[in-house]
Amino acid sequence: MAFDGRLLGGIGVLAAVVETGNFVRAAEMLGLTQSGVSRAVARLEARVGVRLFDRTPRAVTLTDEGRRFHAQVAPLLAGLEEAASEATSAATVVRGRLRVNVDPWFARLVLAPRLSRFLLAHPALSVELMVRDTLGDLVTEGFDAAVRFGEPEPSGLVVRKLLETRILTCAAPAYLARHGRPQHPLELSRHECLLFRDPVTGRPFAWEFHRDDQVVEVRVTGRLVLNDLATKLTACAAGHGITQTFELGLDTLLSSGELVQILPEWAEERFPLYAYHPSRHLLSAKVRAFLDFVLASITGPALSR
Repeated sequence: MAFDGRLLGGIGVLAAVVETGNFVRAAEMLGLTQSGVSRAVARLEARVGVRLFDRTPRAVTLTDEGRRFHAQVAPLLAGLEEAASEATSAATVVRGRLRVNVDPWFARLVLAPRLSRFLLAHPALSVELMVRDTLGDLVTEGFDAAVRFGEPEPSGLVVRKLLETRILTCAAPAYLARHGRPQHPLELSRHECLLFRDPVTGRPFAWEFHRDDQVVEVRVTGRLVLNDLATKLTACAAGHGITQTFELGLDTLLSSGELVQILPEWAEERFPLYAYHPSRHLLSAKVRAFLDFVLASITGPALSR
């Protein structure tokens, strides 16, 4: 038998009549007329093929078939009410499992040091943090949200720009002591540079330097090519060469002196960070809480909206 949505409505009327004891009070409970309740019960009886109520001028009682039918459908109605209540609470209560897809740099240098604060604020929530280089298929893979660097490709996802971070050129003091400090971007062609392989193209990212309306592209070389920005940053701090990297997440290394920014007057290039989630409507409380947490984590003097 194909499911008929009217059947569910009739079952709800049946339950109201059983609960109140007659058609008049059931109509008041449901906001219907008495004749509307009577017609709904008649349609339900015709649909299931049995008489569900014995009707007299003084009382309405379940038939034997009606009692059996009501006993079978009552738990189903309770389950529907529970499911609806649970779905409603999901929109207001931060709980359950949150599965997010996060860029490696953002996960390691920005998110991970602050995650305990988020978990302490929401004790009924568990987080599954998937760190990887690409967005993939957010819906098919069951992600609630994602945070990624770079311009988004066309998709059915809701995309929200969080910030633009500057691209800085940095080196360790030990490297600069051995090889000197470049005064112009073109001088970098004579230095050992740490290269980052683009996970999309498979080629190292080109180095650009922006100042006012000028853009200078420098063909840099280096013996070390990496596919992980955090590892590249560690290698740079160890004195292996010069690197270009996001300003976001770099404040500790710069303030401690482990890294030194070079060519600061050529640091106007910016790179965007975006948040993604599957649906624009009825965003769950856990996703809203996570996006609020991300925004709170990235506010600071090193960032530009």
